[in-house]
Amino acid sequence: MPYRRLPNTDSARIRALKAAYSKGKLNPPSQLAFSQSTFSKVELFINSFQNALAHYKVAYNQQVESGKEYSQILKKAKLYLSHFIQVLNMAIARGELPVSVREIYGMDLDENRMPSLTTEKELIEWGKKIIDGEMQRLQKGQTPITNPTIAVVRVRYEQFLEAYNHHKILQQNTRRLLNDVNNLRVTADSIILSIWNEVEDYFKDLPDEERRLKASEYGVVYVYRKNEIKDFRLEDRTLLKLFN
Repeated sequence: MPYRRLPNTDSARIRALKAAYSKGKLNPPSQLAFSQSTFSKVELFINSFQNALAHYKVAYNQQVESGKEYSQILKKAKLYLSHFIQVLNMAIARGELPVSVREIYGMDLDENRMPSLTTEKELIEWGKKIIDGEMQRLQKGQTPITNPTIAVVRVRYEQFLEAYNHHKILQQNTRRLLNDVNNLRVTADSIILSIWNEVEDYFKDLPDEERRLKASEYGVVYVYRKNEIKDFRLEDRTLLKLFN
């Protein structure tokens, strides 16, 4: 015996709503298998649901595309900053700069390892410290660190900050639209459940097969269980043997 399966994807929800809406437009209320009040809910809801899905899809795609570009900008900023710190530490190791210079950059005096730049927060924090520190040295007329210079590091860092803020805005927008869609999904499921319950009740006196056939015209979906599908396949093979 096949069972009724409610939609669990957005495309299935849209199909179910469109099937019911189409029936409501084609048939007068007296011949419709669900109430006019339910039809009004479908009529008012379907466009807003489709629009919300479309807006979310656009926002999600924008975020994905932005994410690809952002990832490259992030890598470059991290690369240039880490190279600058490496050159600084090598200059200290060679005795070209005093160990005390690390204080200007916000580093521990005895810390000759690369600070962690794993997270965006760490990159933002250390980028500012290193840029501010080098600018202090330059203002005192001290020899600039080169290859890369702080000017190049700063350009990459500012590009990263701009891309970071833009990407965060896109993420927030996507989350907001997804939240809207999730709320509308609940409404869609509620409307579809009402339609299907009313439709099945309308055709309840018909034989099972005919009842399911009539209900399916309104978008109601019936599926067979796995064991029932296997039984049908066995029946088909048996019939083929009988007629061959």
